[in-house]
Amino acid sequence: MKITVETLVKARPDKVWEAWNDPEAIKQWNAPQDDWHTTESAVDLREGGKFRARMEAKDGSVGFDFEGTYTRVVPKQAIEYRMSDGREVEVEFVERPEGVLVKETFDAESENSPEMQQQGWQAILDNFGRYVEAKG
Repeated sequence: MKITVETLVKARPDKVWEAWNDPEAIKQWNAPQDDWHTTESAVDLREGGKFRARMEAKDGSVGFDFEGTYTRVVPKQAIEYRMSDGREVEVEFVERPEGVLVKETFDAESENSPEMQQQGWQAILDNFGRYVEAKG
């Protein structure tokens, strides 16, 4: 099952691309809610390159690594990757007159409901949009 989330970011394509792929920026926006944060991030943005982000509850009670390998990179247009569990993700960056539409399509996992997964990924994507717009 594929799930898609999207958001319109009112910013220039280069700013959107940079915030999506900069490890320091990722640590600022990559969380589904205020009681979570990303403590580590690494990006090797090239086909065959790897990425990793460590997400943890701020109270230290739980955490996990989100990691994978890039399978396709088209600067300012698309990123595709395979997560460490084998699921595939496609991220599209579509330039619009009012900004950049960021659209993520991913394979659902079986541990959590599709609704919960969609809500979590959408919350992170919304955080991303707010972060980029606040940076100007």
